[in-house]
Amino acid sequence: MKTSDMVRQLCEQMNMSISELARRLGQSPQNFGKKLKRETITLEELKAIADVMNVKFEQTFILPDGNEIKTGNE
Repeated sequence: MKTSDMVRQLCEQMNMSISELARRLGQSPQNFGKKLKRETITLEELKAIADVMNVKFEQTFILPDGNEIKTGNE
């Protein structure tokens, strides 16, 4: 699943429009829509989206030995 699809699905499940999310992130809906279309959402923006939506965000590398390298919005 593409990042933009994940953001759209999150908005749908949280009953928030993409435009409202953009405004809460301090971006114009037009600019944010272009980022979604081009798939240029940054890791920092994903963390900010999680904070705005009050959800947990994790990005993890799982090594062969089971150790994890994580980033998130905690």
